[in-house]
Amino acid sequence: MEGALTARDRVGIQDFVLLDETTEAAFLSNLKKRFSKDLIYTYIGTLLVSVNPYKELDIYNKKQMEVYMGVNFFELPPHIYALADNAYQTMLTEYNNHFILISGESGAGKTEASKKILQYYAVTCPSTTLLNTVRDKMLMSNPVLEAFGNAKTLKNDNSSRFGKYMDIQFDSQGDAVGGHILNYLLEKSRVVHQNHGERNFHIFYQLVEGGEDDLLHELGLEKDAQHYNYLTQGECAIVSSINDRNDWKTVKNALQIINIDEINTNHLFGIVASVLHLGNVQFDSDSKGHALLNNNTELRWVSNLLGVDAQSLQEGLTYRKIEARTDQVLSPFTIDHAIYARDALAKAIYGQTFTWLVNRINESMENKDPSRKTVIGLLDIYGFEVFYVNSFEQFCINYCNEKLQQLFIQLTLKAEQEEYEAEDIEWEPVQFFNNKIICDLVEERHRGIISILDEECLRPGDATDLTFLERLEDKMGNHPHFLICQSKNAIVRECFATVDPDSRRRPETVATQFKSSLLKLTEILMAKEAWYIRCLKSNESKQPGQFDEALIRHQVKYLGLMEHLRVRRAGFAYRRKYDVFLKRYKPLCPATWPHWRGVPADGVEVLVQHLGYLPYEYKMGRTKIFIRHPRTLYATEDAYEKCKHELATRLQAKYKGYRAKGEFRKQKEAATKIETCWRGVQARKEREKRAWAVKVIKKFIKGYMTRGQAKCTDNSEYLAFVRQNYLNRLKNTLPKTVLDKTTWQSPPAVLTETSELLRKLHYRLMVRKYVRGITPQRKAQFQLKLLTSSIFKGKKESYPQSVAQPFVDTRIKEITSNQTQLTVLYSVFLQYSIPVIKYDRKGFKPRPRQLILTQTAAYVIEEAKIKQRVLYTSLKGISVSNLTDSIIVFHITCEDPKQKGDLVMQCDHLFEFLTKLCVIANKQNAVKVVQGSIKIEIQAGKESAVDFTTGQEPMVYKAKNGHLMVWSEGKMHKC
Repeated sequence: MEGALTARDRVGIQDFVLLDETTEAAFLSNLKKRFSKDLIYTYIGTLLVSVNPYKELDIYNKKQMEVYMGVNFFELPPHIYALADNAYQTMLTEYNNHFILISGESGAGKTEASKKILQYYAVTCPSTTLLNTVRDKMLMSNPVLEAFGNAKTLKNDNSSRFGKYMDIQFDSQGDAVGGHILNYLLEKSRVVHQNHGERNFHIFYQLVEGGEDDLLHELGLEKDAQHYNYLTQGECAIVSSINDRNDWKTVKNALQIINIDEINTNHLFGIVASVLHLGNVQFDSDSKGHALLNNNTELRWVSNLLGVDAQSLQEGLTYRKIEARTDQVLSPFTIDHAIYARDALAKAIYGQTFTWLVNRINESMENKDPSRKTVIGLLDIYGFEVFYVNSFEQFCINYCNEKLQQLFIQLTLKAEQEEYEAEDIEWEPVQFFNNKIICDLVEERHRGIISILDEECLRPGDATDLTFLERLEDKMGNHPHFLICQSKNAIVRECFATVDPDSRRRPETVATQFKSSLLKLTEILMAKEAWYIRCLKSNESKQPGQFDEALIRHQVKYLGLMEHLRVRRAGFAYRRKYDVFLKRYKPLCPATWPHWRGVPADGVEVLVQHLGYLPYEYKMGRTKIFIRHPRTLYATEDAYEKCKHELATRLQAKYKGYRAKGEFRKQKEAATKIETCWRGVQARKEREKRAWAVKVIKKFIKGYMTRGQAKCTDNSEYLAFVRQNYLNRLKNTLPKTVLDKTTWQSPPAVLTETSELLRKLHYRLMVRKYVRGITPQRKAQFQLKLLTSSIFKGKKESYPQSVAQPFVDTRIKEITSNQTQLTVLYSVFLQYSIPVIKYDRKGFKPRPRQLILTQTAAYVIEEAKIKQRVLYTSLKGISVSNLTDSIIVFHITCEDPKQKGDLVMQCDHLFEFLTKLCVIANKQNAVKVVQGSIKIEIQAGKESAVDFTTGQEPMVYKAKNGHLMVWSEGKMHKC
């Protein structure tokens, strides 16, 4: 109801009790408004009103089941799951028995409602392997019972043609552990006769349409319903909304699950087939009008399938046995009597088979544990219908509904009256139609319709509908509620299932048996707590979305829903226990929020006084508060909705603060634990590291102390460390060039030999790399430099400055402009040329000249004129000083007085010139480095000298002693 209050402005009112006006118009308007939005369920207190939508709605999935599990009945929108769950929870809490009564017209959705309840218990109850088996049997009993007990009627394609009451047994833990089914008054007349637009029971069509070819061959059947008289009277064997082939597979699977073995299954199908064959048995008449069988083929199939003697069966269908004392006389049947006997046999066979099937289902679901069980009963009774012509079965069905309506009125009034008395609230009587007078009309002893029917069946002579009608008019003609009945169906005279074949006592009629079974059912239900589901048809054409207001008004009237609403209201729209009311609305009063420490009733009194309730608007009972008008409750609920948002904000703030503090505390504790663990780990690592370090240091010191000894255990690791450390240092400081002779790391004593080998290998490697990278030109340079080094290194002071200077092939670009002289020079193959200063032999005057080397001689040239040729063969020596000057003396052999003597020259590129000369003339050993002075021979027999000394600046001049004096600096800037 609280859920209905919250959602009252969305789509109608979820609980009719909260309607402002309890009129029929308001009732139907609310029902229509909800139906237009596919809200097919509405409450009247704890009674559930269900309107058949004639379409699939997505409100029956597992998620929906979980939503309604264990929730207060009025907290969520109305649903059949809410009623099923509250019956289950109340049973567990109070440990008592309950039943759910599902009623309504045929086609209103009663059978589907019972399925939904079974499915809910199957999914939501605790699960074990054993329990799953029990639940499977409960669920799979439905398709079997529907196949054998349901049929298409004008108002419903899957109409239950029998009454069913199922007890679901639960243990103390709430586990479904067993079940039991009671069946009432199967409509056996449907086996042999169907009205136009109706079908026989589903199983016949399922067998013919879905049965396997081999099975049909064994049963003598054909795959066409049109071949069988019992299946074609309604002229609608094929129905678009029914898939007989798929249903056949479901039924075969269900029979296995409920433990019906293959032999019994074959016998069961054989009985079904025998009924079809029996319906095809035809009779002819002889000359006296007696019935004769004109075709024994169908009879033989019946005899074979039932396992009875064919001759006896034939006699039973064509003769009546009359017993007179010790004699038996066979009286032949007329055709009408024979057809009647055939149909009676077919109905009896099918009725007994259905009873056997229910018993087998009960055996498979039986729980043999003797411990106490609580049960929830599920009553899916026939639909109440009124036709222009009503059959005997329909009469019984409507009588059953009247009986259950009487029970409903009694239980409702009783429960309501008991609640008012228990709460000490003044009871306001509600006017309603009491159908007890209708029930008495049917069942009263000696004067009721059933009693008169029994008498008519027992009287001598032929009893007909007309004689029965005369008796009714005679006995009950003045009764204000007599029904004028025009049924054409014969009244079933015998019930074979309960009659002893040897007994001569006439059995009870079906009507009397049905009355007795209803009385027993009433006793069963009276011993249980009741829950009600009232199912309504939305329209006669079974179309979705159509709301036939006149049809629904009619159903609301005869189901007594308005009376129930008025009884439920009885002047008060709302009632709730004090603790529940206080728990919901206590935020509306400062005195009751957040906690009321006293008695709940006192808290409610304080609360309603604060809300301004007037005295006539409410009453205080012993345990509940009663509120008279819905508007009072609506005002309270609106105030609660407004307050709820403020409270939610405050609660959120408090909760967030609490969560934040809790989270901070957790994080702080976690951080402390992590720090503690981390510090412990670090301390352990540090301790292990120090222990390892101490061990290593000890080994190192011991190894250092024994490093000079032969390799042993004490110094092996130290020596290995020394080797590795030295090699690592050496790797990072290796010399980069061949000329680097100083950066090689000094080795420890243990690696002296190794270091020397490595050094040699490294230098060889660098030399190899260097040599491989030298070009031919550079190689030639090195060879010349090597020759220069061998001649002058360590002898002449200016030599070091010449090392880095490269040698060139010539120092003169233009030799001469005289064509004649050029021809002469080229003819002798020029090798090298360089400018020089020649000093005369007389007076030592300097003369600029050019010196050219060929393969055979050296030429001194002045402006392309050859001034002197010196053959290499006549060159007996070459002298230079050890200082930084650039004076060169050629010592030439002088045999002729006229021949020129030694040649004195100054050359800026002394080392290059002399190296080239030594190579060309092959005079490596002719060069001498002289200290002090060089003697020269000017002419044959005439000598002089060149004296060398050092000074501040270089000078060359003729000294007073006639010698050539050469001053030189401490070092040369040219080579």
